[in-house]
Amino acid sequence: MRNLPLFWARSQTLILWLIPGLRRFSSAAAGVAVKNVTRSNFEPALEDLRARVREADFVAIDLEMTGVTSAPWRDSFEFDRSDVRYLKLKDSAEKFAVVQFGVCPFRWEPSRGSFVTHPHNFYVFPRKELPIHGPSYEFLCQTTSIDFLAKYQFDFNTCIHEGISYLSRAQEAEALKYLSSKYLDGLANSFCNLEEHEDIPLGRTADLFFSERMKAKFQEWRDAILKGPDKGCVYKENADSNEMQFQTVFFKMRPAVFLDGFSSHQLNLIQLVVRKHFKDLVYICVVDENKSWQRVVYVETEEDKASFMKEVQQDLIRVEKRVESAVGFRHVVDLLASDGKLIVGHNCLLDLAHIYSKFFGPLPSSMMEFILAVHEKFPYIIDTKHLLNSSQVIQFLMKRSSKSLSSAFSLLCPKVSSDSQNSTSSTFVRFEIQADETGSSCFNSGAKHEAGYDAFMTGCVFAQACSHLGIKFEVHTPSYDLARNDKIKKYINVLYPGWNSGTVVNLNTGTESPESGYKRKYPAVIFANIVLIWGFPSKLKPKDLKDCICSVFGPDSITSVFFIDTTAALIQLSKEEFVNEILVLKDTLERENDPISVLHPLSKLLEGGKTCAANYDTYRDICAASASKVLFADQADSLGIRWKTKLGTGSQETREASCNETTTEVKSLVEHLSGVRANFRRQFKHQISCDDILDSLNVSKSLHG
Repeated sequence: MRNLPLFWARSQTLILWLIPGLRRFSSAAAGVAVKNVTRSNFEPALEDLRARVREADFVAIDLEMTGVTSAPWRDSFEFDRSDVRYLKLKDSAEKFAVVQFGVCPFRWEPSRGSFVTHPHNFYVFPRKELPIHGPSYEFLCQTTSIDFLAKYQFDFNTCIHEGISYLSRAQEAEALKYLSSKYLDGLANSFCNLEEHEDIPLGRTADLFFSERMKAKFQEWRDAILKGPDKGCVYKENADSNEMQFQTVFFKMRPAVFLDGFSSHQLNLIQLVVRKHFKDLVYICVVDENKSWQRVVYVETEEDKASFMKEVQQDLIRVEKRVESAVGFRHVVDLLASDGKLIVGHNCLLDLAHIYSKFFGPLPSSMMEFILAVHEKFPYIIDTKHLLNSSQVIQFLMKRSSKSLSSAFSLLCPKVSSDSQNSTSSTFVRFEIQADETGSSCFNSGAKHEAGYDAFMTGCVFAQACSHLGIKFEVHTPSYDLARNDKIKKYINVLYPGWNSGTVVNLNTGTESPESGYKRKYPAVIFANIVLIWGFPSKLKPKDLKDCICSVFGPDSITSVFFIDTTAALIQLSKEEFVNEILVLKDTLERENDPISVLHPLSKLLEGGKTCAANYDTYRDICAASASKVLFADQADSLGIRWKTKLGTGSQETREASCNETTTEVKSLVEHLSGVRANFRRQFKHQISCDDILDSLNVSKSLHG
């Protein structure tokens, strides 16, 4: 569920029907038996979940995150175009962390006439498990989201200390490539015939001298090793102002040289020296908990070399297993994707963006690419938020109630959500929660806004909605495929986007389409008619902006004004050509920069000299930037924008025409003011004031009106 500041009442009673192997929770428990999974019990829980998912008719999911929006202006607006909405979705998924992942398989049990469910609540925390290059994970925390989680008793200590880490598929491939190459590169260069390799060219005299010096030192070290264990040498020398270590250690019960302080180029030269001149020395790289180390190892015979190679290859297998272990929670996501099960979520587009970003790889650059990529991983998805919004049967039952998960659960599943026997329909689906008979401590009484419990609620809402749509579970066989049922087929792979757009996202086509029955709050948005203005004085209100522009282009020139924040707004104009005309006029007034320009109606908007303006595409470009400043104007500054007005193509001629027109108007105004000023001087014999000029301007406007 999204961590929004909603206030929901907690359940008081859960009515369960008992079958063998199920635990009964009393009404005092006021919740559902949810299995908490952390690092300590992840492996057995994963194996158990594999069987549950394999048998399931569908699997419900839910995520809890550390935040939703990285800046106020990154919220979803009705004035956001499809590509802008996706950029905001992408920003959220990339910057915030998933801290809980709820998975709840639902299996219909014909003999009992009920669904058997297994709610799992996974604590997830992205920690660095492997000694690979690159920084540790970083993520943002939105204070409202963290406070919201805290109010519902989220266990932050368990999450941080016991949360399950993970690697995405892209990270796993990179880690395997990096760690394996550290072993294999050294082995390939050490266990090969000299005839199979050409010499590495020594292009610099310094390389030649370095190679000869290393050859001499290895020769001396090897000779000392052969003389006796107490004759091993330790060398230190300074090259290129970096201290380099050349000392004897032991590796796998064999004498070795520990190489430290050498550059990657120098290590390549050492490999060349060892390969070309020493049949009984082997260059190898070793990966430990924190970093990789280079060693040159002495082997007595060819048989010893082969044995050593086998030992090192076993280390490589252990590295691969270590990477597999570091994959962690992603094994759960792979399980959900590989089985092709029907996945059920509530308002789950952001959930899917997080899943893709965390567990598959970097999010694609466009909405269509993202949608199609998700569809490839999860071929059947149901969004219960869309189901509630679009089904007339469900709409009638809910009687215009909120479509939040909590409201839907209370109204559609009253026998599960409370001890009430009242209902909106006589058709109920029964649910049984399966838990460990031993009363394992990993089970707890679930509560709302816990991912495992919310996944349970989501699945219950979906199953009950299916019943209201006419699906009769009691006649289904175990091999029945719910995803292909004609009664819900039109709801599959159609997602509620989570923003006020009047559209739904179709995973089959990768596009957005209009949402039936959507009531628009604002007039229809025509993005070509929108001008973006930011950096204006914060004292200005929507009415002030409208008055400024309407005084120039007419009372009907503005369709709507939408404030992004206190100093930025999107203004929709009645004609597309007005966008360019406003930009040109603003640019002209700022270029003229004479005293008379302050009398123009737009001067109020330009006050302070920091007002910028552009078309809608600039709004998209600013939203695409990775920074997340609190104010939209600061975000634009972070992009290095130095211009004040971005003119469109063909604006030069328009600007010149506007400039001439403005100049004519200004001259006429100057002449009028000059006459008024001369008359004032004759009558009052003092300098005209600014108030007098403005009063005269009003008189002039009334005369020309």
